[in-house]
Amino acid sequence: MPVPKAELHLHIEGTLEPELAFALAARNGVTLPYADTEALREAYRFEDLQSFLDVYYALMAVLRTAGDFTDLADAYLERAAAQGVRHAEIFFDPQAHTARGVPFGTVVEGLTAALDRAEERYGVSTRLIMCFLRDQSAESAMATLEEAKPYLDRITGIGLDSAEAGHPPSKFRAVYEEAARLGLRRVAHAGEEGPAAYVAEALDVLGVERVDHGLRCMEDPELVARLARERVPLTLCPLSNVRLRVVDTLADHPLPAMMEAGLLVTVNSDDPAYFGGYAGDNYDGVRDALGLTAEQLRQLARNSFEASFLEDDEPRRARCLAEVEAYTFPAGAPGE
Repeated sequence: MPVPKAELHLHIEGTLEPELAFALAARNGVTLPYADTEALREAYRFEDLQSFLDVYYALMAVLRTAGDFTDLADAYLERAAAQGVRHAEIFFDPQAHTARGVPFGTVVEGLTAALDRAEERYGVSTRLIMCFLRDQSAESAMATLEEAKPYLDRITGIGLDSAEAGHPPSKFRAVYEEAARLGLRRVAHAGEEGPAAYVAEALDVLGVERVDHGLRCMEDPELVARLARERVPLTLCPLSNVRLRVVDTLADHPLPAMMEAGLLVTVNSDDPAYFGGYAGDNYDGVRDALGLTAEQLRQLARNSFEASFLEDDEPRRARCLAEVEAYTFPAGAPGE
């Protein structure tokens, strides 16, 4: 069994495997522009973030009913549990669905039908984080937050995703202020394709408690020192970074340097159906490519639970951390 871990950076729409995409397309009478699952997998060769987003949004057309979202989440939870995930904080993109005529409630009710039974079926506790599309208007984000209000008992926090370049965090100041007033947790993508300055802006303007990606913080030593001092979690996604050309190869990933700098980093899968692996695959990848020791992998797993939004269930956090401490890694890890 893999090391127990929490997954804190996971887009549920990004878990849509080709086989499920074709099954849902058939169920809903949607014609996909790909001959078969292999042709679709071939389309998963991306040049950058935008080339990924083009395919990502096109495939969402197969998601129509609450049952579709339930099936999507169930498929993710089963895979995640098999790779050691004990707790998952799951992003979803309501604007990408409401823009297609799928009601907000259909999305939330479909997802929570799976999440509500995740602990019983898979041993995975969950939280749901609603993300705003940063390439859409701030007004659209505020309207989406308003639409979410009847469902806030099922939504833990808000996030900010999609195309980062040219869309600074400050664009969403007002909606983050309103979310804070409503008691929602706050995270945001920053410092993936955007500069290190976007990381600082997410902290100072949006008041985020966790930074998604954030690896370009390494370009600013003062920011690195601040992140370490304030223990701001960073949710890294190594396989994603390679697929989207943020780094050339896993061996080039700054993860070891970030750990050495004292940053509270975690390893996650982002959009695993598109980027070649789920949470455990990302741990295996960085272990093999970067020669991480068992104790470094243990620290990453420990960080994942410490960075999670489990303040409302501290006994679960403590149990998971105890599992991490008791875990015995297989002999022969590359860095041993």
